Amino acid sequence: MTNKKEMVLPLLPLRGTLVYPTMVLHLDVGREKSIEALEVAMANDKLVFLVAQKAMDEDNPNEQDVYKVGTISEVKQLLKLPNGTIRVLVEGLHRAEIITYDEQKTYIEATVGVLEEKEEDGLEEKALMRTLLQHFEQYVNLSKKVTHETYLATADISSSSELADTIASHLPLKVKEKQDILKTYEAKERLMKLIAHIQDEKELLHLEKKINQRVKRSMERTQKEYFLREQMKAIQKELGDKDGKGSEVETLREKIVESGMPESTKEVAFKELDRYEKLPANAAESGVIRTYIDWLLQLPWTETTEDILDVKRAEKILDEEHYGLEKVKERVLEYLAVQQLTNSLKGPILCLAGPPGVGKTSLARSIATSLNRNFVRVSLGGVRDESEIRGHRRTYVGAMPGRIIQGMKKAGTINPVFLLDEIDKMSNDFRGDPSSAMLEVLDPEQNHTFSDHYIEETYDLSKVMFVATANNLGSIPAPLRDRMEIIHIAGYTELEKMHIAKNHLLPKQLEAHGLKKGNLQVRDEALLAIVRHHTREAGVRSLERVLASICRKVARIIVTEKRKRITVTEKNLHDFLGKPRFSYGTKEKEDQIGVATGLAYTTVGGDTLAIEVSLSPGKGKLILTGKLGDVMKESAHAAFSYIRSKAEELNIDPQFNEKNDIHIHVPEGAVPKDGPSAGITMATALVSALTGRPVSREVGMTGEITLRGRVLPIGGLKEKSLSAHRAGLKKIIMPYENGKDLEDIPDSVKEDIEFVLVSHLDEVLEHALVGEKQ
Repeated sequence: MTNKKEMVLPLLPLRGTLVYPTMVLHLDVGREKSIEALEVAMANDKLVFLVAQKAMDEDNPNEQDVYKVGTISEVKQLLKLPNGTIRVLVEGLHRAEIITYDEQKTYIEATVGVLEEKEEDGLEEKALMRTLLQHFEQYVNLSKKVTHETYLATADISSSSELADTIASHLPLKVKEKQDILKTYEAKERLMKLIAHIQDEKELLHLEKKINQRVKRSMERTQKEYFLREQMKAIQKELGDKDGKGSEVETLREKIVESGMPESTKEVAFKELDRYEKLPANAAESGVIRTYIDWLLQLPWTETTEDILDVKRAEKILDEEHYGLEKVKERVLEYLAVQQLTNSLKGPILCLAGPPGVGKTSLARSIATSLNRNFVRVSLGGVRDESEIRGHRRTYVGAMPGRIIQGMKKAGTINPVFLLDEIDKMSNDFRGDPSSAMLEVLDPEQNHTFSDHYIEETYDLSKVMFVATANNLGSIPAPLRDRMEIIHIAGYTELEKMHIAKNHLLPKQLEAHGLKKGNLQVRDEALLAIVRHHTREAGVRSLERVLASICRKVARIIVTEKRKRITVTEKNLHDFLGKPRFSYGTKEKEDQIGVATGLAYTTVGGDTLAIEVSLSPGKGKLILTGKLGDVMKESAHAAFSYIRSKAEELNIDPQFNEKNDIHIHVPEGAVPKDGPSAGITMATALVSALTGRPVSREVGMTGEITLRGRVLPIGGLKEKSLSAHRAGLKKIIMPYENGKDLEDIPDSVKEDIEFVLVSHLDEVLEHALVGEKQ
């Protein structure tokens, strides 16, 4: 390879392409220097030197920015376009190499040395040409970018150099690779490089073909699935299901994402949703999965109501809606105050214990109002199945979550006031123990990971304020009772009932019966008579029903007799309610022998019981009547044994048990009676009968007795005191250890009754018996 001659030509740098000798190509020229170079070429011999740029983004390339080897080309045609660019048709003539590079003029000028090569006509070169053509033919068959006519035209070329340049111009090589072919002057070496390149291209084409086939199969499968889905949609539409499962699944997926569930629960939900999507619509399991997903979506996971931590506001609401009940109100206000200071206190678990009708349920509702929380109530009365609390496994037909999860769904927030009504009415049988299932719900250390058998995923109950109600704490298992803060709500006094009736119940019933305030007036003495003689309860539920009855009768009078104002007094009360229904236990009209007044605690509050003892000739039988329970029978035997042991000290014939039969009776025999507080009453009545000394009619008593005569503490003192006050008693004998409970007694009761604290039966007899032995 030798330099034939040198030429001075205008230089045209090309971006992203190059020109081989014998190659004809259209170029669009827009740079000013390039346009000037073309004009100079057209003015002279139409020759221009075309060379590739190393970097495409360079607008003003210098000598270092272009390759050394380029192609001397002839401008065959030149066309100016409207946008200012020039389109030229060029034909490559010879390879040449830049000797000098001159940028001083308005165009780039270069001195180039034209390089010509000798072509060898040897066997090796012919073999290389034949091999290259074979590879090129295979490449053309694989590629769609080169036509078969191009291959036929290439096959007729006899020059090895021209063949190499022609084939190189049709291969999709990078500029750097094309430049490497251009600067290779020897034809044999160029042929070898092209064979290597074309083999690589063939392998790439084979891979592309495989990939395309794979993609095609995938697309065909996708298209098939799409077609089948569309068919399914059409079928579902004909069957009445307009949208089918597709849009439904997408909607459910969006709801799961936005639900705020923990990530572990979301994974389960998505997994179940995928199963649901694949199942046929008529599959039995499809409905089960859909119901499960609905439950997950309807449960509150992050929704909360903002507590209004205003203690004065809460106190006002509680006072407006409930009269009395100071302890409960105080506890709620304490919770609010601590929450305001810490804002991190766990929801308390309160248990409101008391007789029916004292306002336990409505008080829980008022607590929710005062805290600005949602309220939900679940009744546990009669629940025997553990699944009622924890839910059923989803493998069972008709499975559903337990009452706790159902309640949370109704609440709609994770921090409601949750009322567990009648928690003492739960019982157990062969289906499990629901009270044991409640242990996890009501344990602040466990309920943040409560597990329902249906939902299966853990659910946080720690922000819930649980309020339970119970009539009888004795029927609540000890472990469950231990998890709750017990707040006792006793019955109302007569004065409290009158206040509640006057300010709450009567206005409510007037409105319910379409009456105005001026239509009906119930005087205080009439209200007192209603409370005493027409209701018998610790609460005010029956009182409300009686007032409703009066309102109905008044409504009829107003409609039929056209009267506008009716007053109910104690004298005309029987016209509205008839004869008195109840006569409360009242004190005896005179002091009697063998009759003592005991104080009892019942489910409707306190009551008084007259315990009667009679002696008759016999052989020492102890007869107990009045449908007494085992505890009261034991109290009677303990009193009897104590009196036998102390007969001489009490001035009683030591042989009394051998000469007399003793009959102890508690009136109203049809009513079952039991409890550990009748011991001193029975002992007093026995001593009175045996000594002939009467018992004071002004005295009521309560307390258990031991064989040594000690008086043991009892419960329900407030209710018993209220019944004593109602009965007109003036003195209550009670165990010394119950002295701490006196602060619960209303002041109105303390003013009228003297409380005597005793620790031994001798003190009881000293206060209860009057007069001398007859």
